[in-house]
Formats: sequence, C-alpha cells, structure tokens
Amino acid sequence: MTPEQAATAAKPGVLELGGAFSEDPRTLRRARLMGLSGWAFYVAGRGGALGDVRTDTVAAALGFIAPEAVVDGWEAARRVVPPMDVAAARLAECCRWGVDNLGDFPRLDRLTELVQRLVISADPAGMPLFAAWRAMPVPDDAPAARAAVLLHLLREYRGGGHLLAVRASGLTPLEAIIAGPDGEAGAVAFGWQPPYPPIGPLVRRRMWAEAVTDRISSSAFAVLESSERVELVGLLDSALHMVQSRTGAGPREGNTDDLGAAARRAMGGPGPVNGERGKPPAA
Repeated sequence: MTPEQAATAAKPGVLELGGAFSEDPRTLRRARLMGLSGWAFYVAGRGGALGDVRTDTVAAALGFIAPEAVVDGWEAARRVVPPMDVAAARLAECCRWGVDNLGDFPRLDRLTELVQRLVISADPAGMPLFAAWRAMPVPDDAPAARAAVLLHLLREYRGGGHLLAVRASGLTPLEAIIAGPDGEAGAVAFGWQPPYPPIGPLVRRRMWAEAVTDRISSSAFAVLESSERVELVGLLDSALHMVQSRTGAGPREGNTDDLGAAARRAMGGPGPVNGERGKPPAA
C-alpha cells in the first residue's frame, strides 16, 4: 500500500474518530456549563489553540467558516472565557471521549503507536491549526486519551491539507462547500449567506481538490512501511466499527467529505440560538 492509498483508505476513520468527541452530548454539556453556545465553543475551542489572536487570523486558519460567523463565535466566547481556556476544555473533552469510547479497543497500544508516528513526522508548514494543536499539552496521559488526541491531530492535519488543496484548485472556501455533498445546506451551516454560486462549474475542481488532499496527507504516511499502512487502515476501520456499534450510528456521508459533517453537527450552525446568535442554549 502506497502512502497515498493509505491516506485515502484511512480517511473515514480519521474524519469520524478524530471528530466524534465534538458532537458527543457530554462535550456539548461542557459548553453549556461554561456559558457558551455550541457555536461559540466550537469556534473558540478549535481556534483557541492559536491563542488570543485577532478574529481575522482565526477566520483565515479555520478557512471554511464565513468570517462574520467566526467573529460571532469568537467574540461571544471571549466575553465569557479566554479562547485558550476554551481550547483546553475542548482538548479535555477529547481525552474524556477517548477513555469512554476507545479504552477497551483490543489493539489500542498499536493504534496509538502508529498514529503517533504519523503525527510526529507530519510537516506543519501551511497548517497553523495543526501546528498549534500539536503543541498543546495533553491533560490526560491515559492510553485511550492519548489515542483520541492523536486522532484529532491527524484530522486537523488532513483538514489543513484540504484547505491548501481547495485554494490550489482555484476554489474559494464557499465554492468548495457548495460543490460538496451538502451543497447549500453546508454553506448555511458554515455561516455563508446567499446568493450562492452555481454548482456545475465547481464540481470538477472540488474532485481535484479531494485528490490533492489525499496527496498532501500521504506525506505523513510515508514514515510507515507498506505493511504498517495496511495494518493502520485495518485498525482504524476496526475502531470506527466498534465506536459506531456502541453508539448505534452507521457510516455517515461525512466520511466522504473533508469539510466534516461531524464538525457541522457539533457546532450547530451559526444561526440564532434561543433567538440570539451566540447566546448559550438552555441546559
């Protein structure tokens, strides 16, 4: 198995396992306890690894979220708690999810070992979010917690590669969303307002961007031997099946969408919450 084949085959497990903690009910409860909406928790929690930076910097790093929606989430969170604290809380929830859902995975140590080698060797050039998250201290050293964090990092790495690939294709972030599986619904979820561009001319470029994303992501997989890549893909598939069986969830369309259906579900969209954008939902 080549590195690029491995990156393609690993995509479902990386996207789902690396982002599942975000939509976990206990994670969303943590947001409410902090006085934040799901949207504010997602934006500040994900972008907060960069520090207390300007909103245009956060919007540039997140890439696919409409800048105005980033401002809403970021500023709503900053009025309550520093973004770095939100990021730390989000990372703690990632660890908690790992302990809850991966602790009894039979080959957890081997999965962790292989993913860790990828994450350590991955080149962060042009991927500020991945670099920032990789530098964050992990609050729990339990094996399952470490595994969840490493999968989250691998997901951020692929996400950074996808943003680079989309821009290289000549697409804007909005055009990439419109040409994806969720179309205008995805644009709404990411905070973009109509009118939207026509889909037809964008699809071929979007497909090219997906292929380039695999190519960029594959550079991390080069650290493994071919047999280890096959092994890692199998471990990711097994872990994903175990988690889905436990939660009753089946394969999701988000597995084929680098923009992340799980992330969109977790952040709940930037629209009004209880009549006011950014206002915490009722507990």
